[in-house]
Amino acid sequence: MIGREAVQTLESEVRLYSRAFPAVFERARGAELFAADSERYIDFFCGAGALNYGHNHPHVKARVTEYLEGDGIVHALDADTAAKRAFLERLGSVVLEPRGLSYRVQFPGPTGTNATEAALKLARKVTGRTGMIAFSGSFHGMTLGSLAVTANRPRTAAGIPLTHTTFVPYPDGPLPGFDSIDYLERALDDSFSGMDLPAAVILETVQMDGGIYIAPPGWLRELRELTAERGILLICDEVQIGCGRSGRFFSFERAEIEPDIVTMSKSIGGCGLPLSLCLMRPELDVWEPGEHTGTFRANQLALVAGAAALELWVDPGFVEGIAVRAERLGQRIAELAARHPGLVARQIGMASGLELSDAGVEWAVRTQAAAFERGLVVETCGRGDSVLKVCPPLNVDLDVLDEGCDILASAVAQSATAAARA
Repeated sequence: MIGREAVQTLESEVRLYSRAFPAVFERARGAELFAADSERYIDFFCGAGALNYGHNHPHVKARVTEYLEGDGIVHALDADTAAKRAFLERLGSVVLEPRGLSYRVQFPGPTGTNATEAALKLARKVTGRTGMIAFSGSFHGMTLGSLAVTANRPRTAAGIPLTHTTFVPYPDGPLPGFDSIDYLERALDDSFSGMDLPAAVILETVQMDGGIYIAPPGWLRELRELTAERGILLICDEVQIGCGRSGRFFSFERAEIEPDIVTMSKSIGGCGLPLSLCLMRPELDVWEPGEHTGTFRANQLALVAGAAALELWVDPGFVEGIAVRAERLGQRIAELAARHPGLVARQIGMASGLELSDAGVEWAVRTQAAAFERGLVVETCGRGDSVLKVCPPLNVDLDVLDEGCDILASAVAQSATAAARA
């Protein structure tokens, strides 16, 4: 591969995606990536949720280019700027007000784990309690507070005990059937259960890294009722499933609930630029000035790009287009599953998870490699990377979506045949 020697020689062994996608990528547009050797790839990975609108969306790119050419300020900590004002106005008018949400907005830092850390600290400050309840299969970030409420493999790299979290089974997963709401009710209402009243419950309504497991709307409503009755804050992690990936802007909308705190990052930055938000009910905004800061907590270019991306949601055609593409993706995934007995498919909006039962955890990794050889970039997730995560851009051209699904079908057929022969 062209020019990969520097990566292999100088970059840390911690690198991940460059191992799965052995190419030097040079340019991109929409759902298409082009390597330095001019090889073309279709992107069903989308930066792990950071590129919901595809690469270099022309409307977003034009706004960023115009801002830079006009010598717009690039760094300002949390000073008031025209870029921040425009972003907040757009977030309010396009996202919050139409949904009847009155959240205050905090800019905690550039990444999703910054938003998680802020949410956890705020919940503890508000309630005066330290404990958290999180779920099996969860992923909330890589820093120590976020890792403490993360159930999957990054916990092992922490190097110190991760405490103050009680994990309970998620309503969907490899071992379904556990009534976690009943368990929490019993434990919280029994003074001899050993479970102290926590500060908050944190969850993803759809576990993306956990394997595309989807919490039922009714279960989410029960959880909201349980937490509200007991004075426990509910934190919804929308970092990867938010910004339309579920089919709606917020994934919790389908359950008609209102979390106390919402974390966002990834695609809220418009075109892959770093930005995160911690949204909180106004009465929870008890921060003292400067109590939670960060040098890059309001990336100005990301604010410009994010405001431009939010403008897309004003267009009914854009919103309707997500539903059309989600239906097409669902049809193609269902057809694929029907051709391969044992292939389990889980889907919500523009996110699908494929898992071949009894084929071993290497099946998804083999399928990922076969897809890449054919020109498709797709991620693995779940226990032992046993699930193929299929996440095209929300606005992918339908012919490119079909082309990518054709490649995916070919790769699945190859790896399924190999699994059957093993």
